[in-house]
Amino acid sequence: QFHIVESGGGVVTTGGSLSLSCEASGRISSIRAWGWYRQAPGEQRDLVALITEGGRTQYEDSVKGRFTIARHDANNTVTLQMNSLKPEDSAVYVCSVATMGNAYWGQGTQVTVSS
Repeated sequence: QFHIVESGGGVVTTGGSLSLSCEASGRISSIRAWGWYRQAPGEQRDLVALITEGGRTQYEDSVKGRFTIARHDANNTVTLQMNSLKPEDSAVYVCSVATMGNAYWGQGTQVTVSS
């Protein structure tokens, strides 16, 4: 089991930046990947960015070059730096950790980008 807590959401204007943080507690050594997902009202939950235990990263096409995911092993945290934000980035952002057989989710943090 993992306890996952996200922070850093808020309201920003178009072109602004936000940094989200995801802290996990539990058997950290069993984590194979960390991911940030987002879900807008009435939409499905989509993967935004992912980082594996080996440091490989993956991004959804619309955020490439604007978002950066990073892992901070010293405090069991993964951050998502979001720059050049657009109104279509508005959503609840949810952090997930994946082990060999399971995925665990946080409660999410709201990001709102006003035009």
